[in-house]
Amino acid sequence: MTDIEQLYDFFDECTGVTTDSRNVGEGMLFVALRGASFDGNKFVCAALDAGAKYAVADSDLPATERPDLADRILRVEDSLVALQELAREHRRRLALPIIGIVGSNGKTTTKELVSRVLAEKFEIYATRGNLNNHIGVPLTLLAMTRDTEFGVVEMGASACGEIALLASIAEPNFGIITNIGRAHLEGFGGEEGVRRGKGELFDFLAENGGHAFVPDEDAVLMMMAAERENLAVEHYSRAIADGVPSNLEGEYNRANIAAAIAIGRYFDIPQERIADAIANYRPDNNRSQRMQSGQNTLIVDCYNANPSSMAAAIENMRIEESDGKLLILGDMLELGEWSDEEHRRTLEAALSIDNAEIFTVGPRFEKAARDLVAQVKCFADTESLGGYLQINKLRGRTILLKGSRGIALEKIIEKL
Repeated sequence: MTDIEQLYDFFDECTGVTTDSRNVGEGMLFVALRGASFDGNKFVCAALDAGAKYAVADSDLPATERPDLADRILRVEDSLVALQELAREHRRRLALPIIGIVGSNGKTTTKELVSRVLAEKFEIYATRGNLNNHIGVPLTLLAMTRDTEFGVVEMGASACGEIALLASIAEPNFGIITNIGRAHLEGFGGEEGVRRGKGELFDFLAENGGHAFVPDEDAVLMMMAAERENLAVEHYSRAIADGVPSNLEGEYNRANIAAAIAIGRYFDIPQERIADAIANYRPDNNRSQRMQSGQNTLIVDCYNANPSSMAAAIENMRIEESDGKLLILGDMLELGEWSDEEHRRTLEAALSIDNAEIFTVGPRFEKAARDLVAQVKCFADTESLGGYLQINKLRGRTILLKGSRGIALEKIIEKL
């Protein structure tokens, strides 16, 4: 078996790390992971033939099948654990400051803003895309180099214990919880479970001498910070975002902007450079984007959705100055026993907007519409809505697209 010290020496010879044999580049380390419906060990030899320098495997089969490759196959007990331990070891050897970002809503936007602000002073490496889970966080850490001066790591979770695991791998020195909302209720077992699960970041920081950034206006986060006596807290007001221009849609993004400003100030970045970094950020990932289609004004916020982010988006539409408002709402997933109540509550909020038309996509909102006897257009899926829009062209509307990632509302943007 290959121990962590040996594994790190092999990793140090490589050009990068991948867990996908289709993405193997010359000189990379391929880590063969197992899942419910796949076994990466089956692709070890192919990865080595494709240019990988070494491969991590938790099966004897690859070396047995290809003895000529045996000296490049690093046998471990569990490849996932090895990947996580390798990432932790790399993080420790780099010894750079890392800020962890968790929360029910706004993690990715906050990560993007914080990384751009910090990049005004440091060589930054931040989470790419949605690599924020038990596999993505290790890959993020392993992509950092000796030139990296500061790491910005987004951490996602859908159940208690997951943030604790990610924090134990990334070992952040600083952290921020964007908010505690009604997200992944099924996995967390309710709102109190969300509070406990997200609070695992504060637990790690308190136990390891870290610093947390906490907004004074958020009573829940303030209480969570106060509950941890050993937690060093950097307080800030969300009012510091007032008057700072940005390309982000929605009043709810004010909290994300304030977080980036607070962190930038803590690290002595001049206010002018902080403001420029925020102003120059343009979202391009179906989050908080306002765009003109030629026929309509679109507010595209359909990368993901939960009851809290839905409520914020609907309130933003309420104050939108437009005579032709249309809300296209896709089902919210992973709500478990709270699903019916939350979809009904969300639809009631949308219906309370004067002179707004509402389309829903998915069976959960359709059930809520039946229960409320609501006058809304319900579509079974995005394809059905797309067919409707192909025939019924919309013009002169301000349109919100908001739904969980699995609903894929982005597919209809071209039809609007």
